[in-house]
Amino acid sequence: MLLDGRPVTLRVLRNRQARRIQTRIDAASGSVILVLPMRANEAQGLEFIRKHANWLLHRLSELPPRIQFSHGAIIPFRGVPHRIKHDLASGRRVRLVDGIIEFGGKYDGLARRLTTWLRAEARSTIEPLAMEKAAVIGHTPYAITIRDQKSRWGSCSSTGRLSFNWRLIMAPHNILDYVVAHEAAHLMQMNHSSQFWSIVGQLTENVGQARDWLKLHGSGLHRYG
Repeated sequence: MLLDGRPVTLRVLRNRQARRIQTRIDAASGSVILVLPMRANEAQGLEFIRKHANWLLHRLSELPPRIQFSHGAIIPFRGVPHRIKHDLASGRRVRLVDGIIEFGGKYDGLARRLTTWLRAEARSTIEPLAMEKAAVIGHTPYAITIRDQKSRWGSCSSTGRLSFNWRLIMAPHNILDYVVAHEAAHLMQMNHSSQFWSIVGQLTENVGQARDWLKLHGSGLHRYG
């Protein structure tokens, strides 16, 4: 749709839990997401969008540009900027050398290979950490999965399945540690009560700082790749 003459991609989602019409920005795609309660119709949603057009356009203008996984690009890895380097003569194994993520072999497929490597790094970091934190509170996850959620950094199902966003491996370790602690705490408390936050505080440090970092910088991690 057009907002003040600017074409904007709009995604409409129905949510049974929603009590009112809401909008949010998808930093990964640069689109506007319109969340409708079951009782609301699309015409009401579009009118809501038009009333908040200036705010939405401002939020879209603040989005940082996307950075593709390509030779020479700078991306964060464990919170530290790293430059992607492709060297045809280097081996196919990914190497970390002085702030450089080096790839060998053919250039084709570099983005896919880097994504696969980052997901593997996320898994090898998050899985043992989640098991460790769950053990502290006397629980064991049913399963641990690494995904690419668009709006969540982690989740815990009623069956004890923990899911985490692989992009956490790009964040500083204390941020990753907080998200893992948050979801592990849900194994004991499937809510956000004071008891829940007390458990989170037992499993990680500086909870408030980590939450603030995610609010300020979390969406920026979706611009990579």
